[in-house]
Amino acid sequence: MRVAVLGMGRMGRAMAQRLLARGHTVRVWNRTPGRAAEVVDAGAAEVPSPLDAARDAEVVLMSLADDRASRDVMGRLAALGPDEVTVIADMSTVSPSTSRELRDLAPGRRFVAAPVVGGPQAVVEGQATVLLGGEEEYARDLDPVWRDLFAVQHYCGEDPGGALTFKLLNNYLLMAGLAVLAEVVAAGQAAGVDPARLRDFLRRWPTVAPALHNRLDDVLDGDHKGWFTTPLGAKDVRLAVELGESLGLDLPVARLVEERYAEAAENGWADRDIAAVVELVRRRPEPSR
Repeated sequence: MRVAVLGMGRMGRAMAQRLLARGHTVRVWNRTPGRAAEVVDAGAAEVPSPLDAARDAEVVLMSLADDRASRDVMGRLAALGPDEVTVIADMSTVSPSTSRELRDLAPGRRFVAAPVVGGPQAVVEGQATVLLGGEEEYARDLDPVWRDLFAVQHYCGEDPGGALTFKLLNNYLLMAGLAVLAEVVAAGQAAGVDPARLRDFLRRWPTVAPALHNRLDDVLDGDHKGWFTTPLGAKDVRLAVELGESLGLDLPVARLVEERYAEAAENGWADRDIAAVVELVRRRPEPSR
């Protein structure tokens, strides 16, 4: 298929690489030029605007940083004629209400919400999961892309916001679990327990969620060079807090978790993986005088 990928962050590049490897024709665009060199070398064509990427594409995949970026790019795509693009799929993590706005802005409302569960490497390896929301006809029109990109597809219903609700709840669980794991690791290390035994126990304990295992080494002694940065972590939990508020719910633990990742970003780890939240605990306060 002819696919346009808008947004050349780590996830956008991973999707473009996977699609190229599976034989699709790929055009890419990024707000800041120069980030697409790797996928251009692999065979993608880089173009100067979202409209140039999207025209005559059979599917447009948006992989953008936040709600504002998604609205901005969809606003540009709204200029497309009814026959210039088949379906636009937003893979970004945005609020459910923003996803519904994007559907209403999309040409002909041919829109699918498609947030991704899994990191860029899982996408490159075809092991990630996609959550699909929107008209089922449009979601199914993109089956050739979903089959090549993802190991698992979950259709979440006609409301595109439903797919984002599931994504935000999943990410909140990840972020909260990682913040607690960071405190457990820091406490164990400060107590002087045997490092190898601590690592082994944390891998075996059923109280440590399986999704945390791939960050355990990084929390224990890593350099936090992963892909999911602390500002993005704070943003995703903030969206979960706002989702609760829109439903009349207060999520006090979520607010605390958001604050932890925001604090990590503000204290020197803004370009580091969410595992860097452990560094907040390892900091020792100055002795009282």
